[in-house]
This record gives sequence, C-alpha cells and structure tokens, in this order.
Amino acid sequence: MSLAKPWRDLDRSTVGSAPDRYALYELGDADGGTVGFGAGVLRDELKEALAYGDAAKVRWEIADSLDHAERLLAEHTDG
Repeated sequence: MSLAKPWRDLDRSTVGSAPDRYALYELGDADGGTVGFGAGVLRDELKEALAYGDAAKVRWEIADSLDHAERLLAEHTDG
C-alpha cells in the first residue's frame, strides 16, 4: 500500500532538506510506481538511495522511533 503523500524528486536538494529523524519511506520510479519501502533515519537512508540510484522519487512519514518506523513499514508491506 502506498503512502498518501505527494512524491518528491529524489535529488540532493530533497536529501538535504529531509528531516534527520526516523521515518518510513517509499521509493518510486520516474513514473511514480513504487520500487520499495524502508525504515530508518530518513536523511541517511535517502543519501544511500541517491548514491545507489535506487529510485527517482521518494515520499515519507515521520516516526517517533525506529520501532515506530518499523511498525509502519510492516503495516504498509503486509497489505
């Protein structure tokens, strides 16, 4: 199930402005199709995704902790 958030281009500007907090994130291709989900410290995760060229777009939901982010991930990937 996709996040109900607008897509952002996955570029240096987005990574630089991303909160340095735990989050659930969704990676997308150039057409807005989901290519994967993840959980962790958002800025660090997006730096890695950008470096590896894993996706063209991203959207996220901030979490209170890593445990919370992982629960959100489970909810979005089990359905």
